[in-house]
Amino acid sequence: MANMQKIMQQAAQMQQQVAAAQQQLAETEVSGSSGGGLVTAVVTGAGELRSIKIDPKVVDADDVETLEDLIIAAVHVANGEAQKLTEKIMGPITGALGGLGLPGM
Repeated sequence: MANMQKIMQQAAQMQQQVAAAQQQLAETEVSGSSGGGLVTAVVTGAGELRSIKIDPKVVDADDVETLEDLIIAAVHVANGEAQKLTEKIMGPITGALGGLGLPGM
């Protein structure tokens, strides 16, 4: 029974750590750019798109497709940075789940 109490205490602590990490991710911004910096996307660590900055040099009414591709690429890079941040922040917490003896963690 003492082991179960210990596991429950560890689970409660981990739940608090996960909530704190999720809050940190929601507040932290990362960016990604494309076209040599012509388009920059900013997302949170939680993946929320916050802003897009477009250099006026890339705006061409006759070539909207290139701008669309640059925006998609910048968002993709920013999301990759957000994923790296998530792994960095959540990795130690989720790795510790195995220490609880929970199957599949």
